Amino acid sequence: MTSRQLFTIVTMFVIGVFGYAALAPSPASHPARFATGASASPSPTGPPPAYDVRPLAQPQGRYLGVALSGAPQDMSRVDRFADLVGSKPNIITIYESFDDEFAAAEVRRVHRYGALPIVRWEPFKAKLKDIAAGRHDPYLVEFAVAVRRLNLPVALTIAHEMNGHWYSWGAHDNTAKDFVAAWRHIHAVFARADATNVIWTWTPNVINPVPSVKLAPLYPGDAYVDWVGIDGYFTRRGEQTFDALFAPTITQIRKFTARPLLIVETGAEPGAMRRRAVEELFTAVRKRPDLLGFVYFNQKGSGDWVIDSDRPAVAAYRAGTAADRRLGFRVN
Repeated sequence: MTSRQLFTIVTMFVIGVFGYAALAPSPASHPARFATGASASPSPTGPPPAYDVRPLAQPQGRYLGVALSGAPQDMSRVDRFADLVGSKPNIITIYESFDDEFAAAEVRRVHRYGALPIVRWEPFKAKLKDIAAGRHDPYLVEFAVAVRRLNLPVALTIAHEMNGHWYSWGAHDNTAKDFVAAWRHIHAVFARADATNVIWTWTPNVINPVPSVKLAPLYPGDAYVDWVGIDGYFTRRGEQTFDALFAPTITQIRKFTARPLLIVETGAEPGAMRRRAVEELFTAVRKRPDLLGFVYFNQKGSGDWVIDSDRPAVAAYRAGTAADRRLGFRVN
């Protein structure tokens, strides 16, 4: 079966399931001020309205999230982390390759827990130019339909840290136009599937290691983005304070968008720096009205970011959660 034939079949499936007249031109071609929101009332025989994510995208409370190895497949790991730090996380990270099926079961577990799933969608095997040209549309439509069918809130990052050079979708092998075109194309596919239960989270790396790559040309535009995410880590050889690590990036971002900020991935290496880093993350959330929260990467990766046995860091984490009642509100 050719890709064109498969795309036609999947498109007809969308029409049949949701009763849409014709997958009409994407709303993205006439962008609204806010990239997400509830759909119009369905016909009596149609699906329920899409989950309205606007209260979550512009919350009264603040997010305190975690990325854990083996979770959310095993939610007991989330429970252990919550017991350790004295607060239940209300964002939990899910990593998906671009060729994976939508992780509906994992999203459902996170939602039942009372948290927002943030899906990090990584196109390791797909070129940005090909995505923008529609060569992966059968897969994209299938994914978007699955997101809409589950109809639970999802924050979605696509090709994160695109300003770096360490991923295949990064700045060394792709142009800013490639990235923006791919992002907007994916957004259009989701819009045609009425998958508006998504908080679109554009997520560069902190600019410190790649100062020559400007962020503004990589930004798809406010019509296609709800949150600006940032990834950044406190390291012994790099920046060790919140201002040094994040402020240059935030300053650059604020020149082209006022969208809310979420630190989507952060951690600190062992030592006294870790306790201070944790304290400063919580202080920044308290003091910055545009910062919605942070997600701590409690795993080993490029460094040892796990705080479980670090008593001063854990104590700082528990003190931070106790000092701000807005943190960790229940999502559902």
